[in-house]
Amino acid sequence: MAYRIELTETAAKQLSKIDKVEARRITKFLRQRLANLDDPRSVGKALTGPFGGLWRYQVGDYRIICEIQDGILHILVVKIGNRREVYRTK
Repeated sequence: MAYRIELTETAAKQLSKIDKVEARRITKFLRQRLANLDDPRSVGKALTGPFGGLWRYQVGDYRIICEIQDGILHILVVKIGNRREVYRTK
């Protein structure tokens, strides 16, 4: 069961601003590791508070915030950023 991964416009813009080496690590993680899992929740962590209902994945110092939609096997990447900044709300 492969999940389809999609990035929001905001997440795509954040990914483009990240160092190229780190951006490749993040996309490799999304394509090769996360998309092929039967249960993407097995490697992530559930978030609480203002990000309740979303899941977090860790790639080095970067965090990937996702919404998992099981019914249609879809993972929507909402936010990508450094661990110091990704959880801040404006």
